[in-house]
Order: sequence, then C-alpha cells, then structure tokens
Amino acid sequence: MSDRSDRPRRHRLGLERRHAAEAVRVKELADSGNLFRPWRSVGEPRSIGVWRAADEDELHAKVLGTVPLRSWMTLTITSRESHPNDRGKADATA
Repeated sequence: MSDRSDRPRRHRLGLERRHAAEAVRVKELADSGNLFRPWRSVGEPRSIGVWRAADEDELHAKVLGTVPLRSWMTLTITSRESHPNDRGKADATA
C-alpha cells in the first residue's frame, strides 16, 4: 500500500524520468535522420517537427511510436515532397 502524501513526488519523479528518456530517444531519432527539423513554439510547451520515414506506417510504428511521451502527444501528419525550386537535394523528401 502506498502513502497518498507521496503521490505528487512519485508522479514528478516519473515525469522527470520520462522526459529524460524522451530526450535520449529524440536525439537517437535525430542522429538516424528520422527527426529532420524540430522547432519549439515560442511561449508554449509544444514542439513541431519534420520527421522522416519510408511511409506513414513506419512513421507511427518505428519512429513516433517509440518516443516515451507519445501517449501525451497530439499528432497531425502531413506528407510532403520536395519543391522544384528547392536548392537542397533533389531526393530530399520529408
């Protein structure tokens, strides 16, 4: 049986561990090229990212589904392709 007075501390510690695990996993995804560009919204705790995967199934199963805070995320998936005037790589779809 747990002490109710200890719940806020345990919750905070669990959240801190999850945030630390999130930082590690997101760095791994950036290093592997799956996270192409992350942005933080000014004054808000949310982030926006350009993620890469072979298809939407892989994006959910092997990329976004592997981050520890996924259950608290709200996702909007928008497929993209390179613009003809983009001076970047011709094969740089994200």
